[in-house]
Amino acid sequence: MGGLQQPYEYRRRELAEPDWRRLPGWTDVTPAEWESAQWQRAHCVKNTRQLRDVAGPGLSEAFLADLERDQRERATMSMLIPPQMLNTIAPSVAASDPSCTEAWYADPVRRYMLPVFSDRQPLWPSHPYAQRDSLHEAEMWAVEGLTHRYPTKVLAELLPTCPQYCGHCTRMDLVGNPTAAFGKHKFAMAREDRLTAMLDYLRQTPGVRDVVVSGGDVANLPWPRLESFVSALLEIESVRDIRLASKALMGLPQHWLSAEVTAGMTRLAATARARGVNLAIHTHVNAAQSVTPLVAKAARAMFEAGVRDVRNQGVLLRGVNAGWPAPAGKTSAGPLLDLCFALLDGAGIMPYYFYMCDMIPGAEHWRLTLGEAQQLQSAIMGYLPGFATPRLVCDVPYVGKRWVHQVARYDTTLGISYWTKNYRTGLEAADPLALEREYPCYDPVHLLPAAGQAWWRDRVRQPELVELSLSHDTAQ
Repeated sequence: MGGLQQPYEYRRRELAEPDWRRLPGWTDVTPAEWESAQWQRAHCVKNTRQLRDVAGPGLSEAFLADLERDQRERATMSMLIPPQMLNTIAPSVAASDPSCTEAWYADPVRRYMLPVFSDRQPLWPSHPYAQRDSLHEAEMWAVEGLTHRYPTKVLAELLPTCPQYCGHCTRMDLVGNPTAAFGKHKFAMAREDRLTAMLDYLRQTPGVRDVVVSGGDVANLPWPRLESFVSALLEIESVRDIRLASKALMGLPQHWLSAEVTAGMTRLAATARARGVNLAIHTHVNAAQSVTPLVAKAARAMFEAGVRDVRNQGVLLRGVNAGWPAPAGKTSAGPLLDLCFALLDGAGIMPYYFYMCDMIPGAEHWRLTLGEAQQLQSAIMGYLPGFATPRLVCDVPYVGKRWVHQVARYDTTLGISYWTKNYRTGLEAADPLALEREYPCYDPVHLLPAAGQAWWRDRVRQPELVELSLSHDTAQ
């Protein structure tokens, strides 16, 4: 196409597995060890001492101190990062390079997997209305761990652990180990009792046709137990869609490439096809550099096993895949489009959703305003195939997923958006106003105009005023 350059120029990029031997702690690791799920799990980095041992002296003590301070004072998730993911941080910089620390600070994967204290928003590290269970999923448990928010869909949280812990985890109240600043909610029931109760509820609730099997991450459940649970779901006539949620398809592809898992997925997929059930895997990739040949190999293995689709549900994160200023004549959506094309072209993974980051504690430096998300949605249109153009969504508390342009009204000065819905959750079965009420969501305060920031400062000093104001606005 002649004339001026497009705001985004597509170039097919070949996937590459970074050389893990550039890191001093892994100079002797063989390809066979690297491709072993057992080796990967055994060598996850869980603290700054282990990170220092892997990265070597090229990663400065100042960076490690910054990381340790965040773990003490801000972190909602404990440190846990598999070698596969760690290897994609600053992939082209040798550990001995003088610019190693600078590259780590700037790296998109590092920004959300290993947040440091200096990343956090200094004045407003948390929104005044941030909550540990920001989507109120536990309030909507039909049985412990089974969230029934949408009329036809449920979320089954089988376990509270993952092979890797993301700094922005929306389930930080339940998932992972306690941190210095935050304890964790614990399931009260034994796992077998919980899973049995979930299946009993679904057998008795034929209005549910779609089950997201999650946690935590299903890759942390012993395979025989996961296969048994999914097999039981396949026997429930009303269940027509089953989605297995696993960031580990990207973070630990070695798990999904293991003989036990591929054989088990082949059995489940055959049963699903015979019964007319759609079986898919949903993963969570936030940066293009995370899509490596091993990730593509794992996705292909799932397709060969008979899985209908592999889809990506990423999160819009400032400094990771969004929020950079656009060069003159270019689009700020470049990193997001790069990621979508890496998924689609490199691994056959469908770019499906990108969520706005949820309003959990400590997340303000990652979050975008609704207006920024709306601009991004417009900017990615026309580049990807229509079937592979992701929807950017706001997961509104007590409402659910809403496309960013579905907002009912939006006060850009105060950073308050108002949303409506067309169904009742289990909490609102007897609420006649549930479908008329407007539900608020909030932009980061530090990104508001001066008048909006002043309004929030006043209300934080006098919290009863903000409650009165917001309840009045919501009732209108």
